[in-house]
Amino acid sequence: MSKNLVIVESPAKARTIGRFLGKSYVVKASMGHVRDLPKSGLGIETSDGSFEPSYRVMPDKRKIITELKNAVKTADVVYLATDPDREGEAISWHLMEATGIPKEKARRVIFHEVTEAAVQHAFDNPRSLNVSLINQQQARRMMDRLIGYPLSDVVRRKIRNKLSAGRVQSVALKLITDRENERNNFNSEEYWIIEALFSQANEHLDQTAFPAMLHSIDGSTVRKNANSKWKIAVDNESMAQQIPKNLSNSEFLVSSSKSRQIKERPSAPFITSTLQRSASTKLGFNAQNTMRVAQQLYEGIEVDGSERVGLITYMRTDSTNVSQAALTETSNFITENFGQDYKQKSPRIYSKRVQGAQEAHEAIRPTSIFRTPKSLQSSLDKNQMRLYELIWNRMVSSQMPDAEYDVTTLDITANGSDNKNYLFRASGRIEKFPGFKILTTSDENSSEELDSKLPIISEKELLNCQKITPNQKFTQPPPRFNEASLIRTLEESGIGRPSTYASIINTIISRQYVERKQRALHPTNIGIAVSDFLNENFPNVIDVGFTAQIEEQLDNIDEGEQSWAPMLTEFYEDFEPLVTNVLEKADRVPREKLDEMTDHICSECNSPMVIRLGRNGKFIACTAFPECRQTMAIDENGEILPPRPTVEPEETEEICDKCNSPMVIKRRRSDNGKFMACSAYPKCRNAKSMPLGVKCPECEEGDIVERRSRRRGSRPFFGCNRYPDCEYLTNDPPITQDEKISTTSSNT
Repeated sequence: MSKNLVIVESPAKARTIGRFLGKSYVVKASMGHVRDLPKSGLGIETSDGSFEPSYRVMPDKRKIITELKNAVKTADVVYLATDPDREGEAISWHLMEATGIPKEKARRVIFHEVTEAAVQHAFDNPRSLNVSLINQQQARRMMDRLIGYPLSDVVRRKIRNKLSAGRVQSVALKLITDRENERNNFNSEEYWIIEALFSQANEHLDQTAFPAMLHSIDGSTVRKNANSKWKIAVDNESMAQQIPKNLSNSEFLVSSSKSRQIKERPSAPFITSTLQRSASTKLGFNAQNTMRVAQQLYEGIEVDGSERVGLITYMRTDSTNVSQAALTETSNFITENFGQDYKQKSPRIYSKRVQGAQEAHEAIRPTSIFRTPKSLQSSLDKNQMRLYELIWNRMVSSQMPDAEYDVTTLDITANGSDNKNYLFRASGRIEKFPGFKILTTSDENSSEELDSKLPIISEKELLNCQKITPNQKFTQPPPRFNEASLIRTLEESGIGRPSTYASIINTIISRQYVERKQRALHPTNIGIAVSDFLNENFPNVIDVGFTAQIEEQLDNIDEGEQSWAPMLTEFYEDFEPLVTNVLEKADRVPREKLDEMTDHICSECNSPMVIRLGRNGKFIACTAFPECRQTMAIDENGEILPPRPTVEPEETEEICDKCNSPMVIKRRRSDNGKFMACSAYPKCRNAKSMPLGVKCPECEEGDIVERRSRRRGSRPFFGCNRYPDCEYLTNDPPITQDEKISTTSSNT
């Protein structure tokens, strides 16, 4: 029997597919990407204009690659079943290169849903790798590196260490900081709206009362909200209060009563960006959490405690296409559960909305419409259920009829004592047919909700005016971006691709350029400093138009219309000398620009204290540093934490080998672990790890000590204190003599 090897990205996907394929297939997971450009250095040959990347197997994937190489040697056929997009195509190619899969053995299979029928169809129809998709992904990765690596080096040198910049992340940051500048420079304007309450003359006042807004004076439109078009603004209290007086003895006549029908269309099935936006608005999910839960639904869930099955189609897509089979199934479900009135005569077809959309992909939809959210209550956790229900509702409603309304508009006129004609306008609507609204409320295409349900009123009818009320308003600055609005702006501007939005937002938040406060994205001082520096020194590189143009050129590579070398050459020959010039001539950003002022005064020297960003997050520090080193810890909300209890150093008999002062035992702030330090600190900064009472098994001279890397949150490892003379290292904690005796005693 032939041996078939299948390689996918994740263990969850491997388990689901393995069950579909049976025992004649061995399914293994690559755990995502296996090769990338090196972390240190540019990793791209630029000198000869070829722009050839130098890929390396990732250190944490070497063991996996070794296992896959051995599996490839014994396999007759290797099926590359990575995700059905550019990224997945590139992962398949990297797997071929890293494991040495012969071309004659390789088969590329793609499926947009992890169901038995879709997987079997893909394995019945394998293809070769798509070179255009691979080249496009390589070009994207190289352009990201050519921009991101030099820019990151610049901001680290000119602002502070451990910062980064990038082709898309820096543009997203610029959008947020530009919006903050708009808010800071915004001048609020006062305006007043005039609302009247009318009723029919011969009816009980409470039963027929309805509101109407002042619409115009002598035919000139009055400002009714911050964004409306207007010719007259009631912009002060005296003018606002005068209007009711001018109309106190007036008659109010219905000069026009018009009715019309309007329809509201359902939204298209989800693509990645609209799913992220809707999940943010309706569920409060951030983009990263949305994609994590969607990945679980795609890769497979055990339904009713038995078989694993993928519940939704592939969640990284920019196409609103839906297969004919899914459209038919949805139509049948609607007929069976809602009746013929809610069935479309023909399926709704939604055109693509995103430039460069891969139309071979499908929208995000349930793999079976008959698998209702209610039927999965016992199989899904809370977040999975909420997201699945959102996707299910969107797909079903997209194939339902429009909602229909009767809309009535009344114009009510009166002549004031100032000889001016005042027109009030009232609008209302009545639902005629709920259509898709029977299932859900459209979150994107819904029309503006009209004010009220109006009574039946005829033209030329006189109305009672119960009261006229002036209400003071102020124009508001543009709102800060939240994740949903930022994703919408990135998409509309042609920046990035839907599959990258979650990682873009996560990057600018993890770098502490932006903070999420009540869903709004607030730029930090360091984020503003980075954005201002880049905007001053690299205005074209982080320009929205330039970034959108790059995206279009990358899409052309995907479609085989352009090769990457000319595009990269054209960009890099101007960019490289610009970077060199900025490194040589640009001033370093002052520390004060990175600090956040506080009301706290230093208890040691009475200097102001500021919030700074350190290795372990934010803290409060004295502005007199380095003369004064007073600091205070704060929590994520900026509240001061109580000081840690002081632990006096433990004296030892050991002498410092640098200044002959006594050595003492202290505790680290990060994890409370012990270490030895000179008692003459800070004059002498000599310190070393604590011996564990175990001799080095390699040199038999030194003692084993615990060590940690400088990386935050790293695990301890153990080595000889005679390093570098002895290079013995281990991850396993050593066993002391006392522990050996205790273990021996317990076993006898």
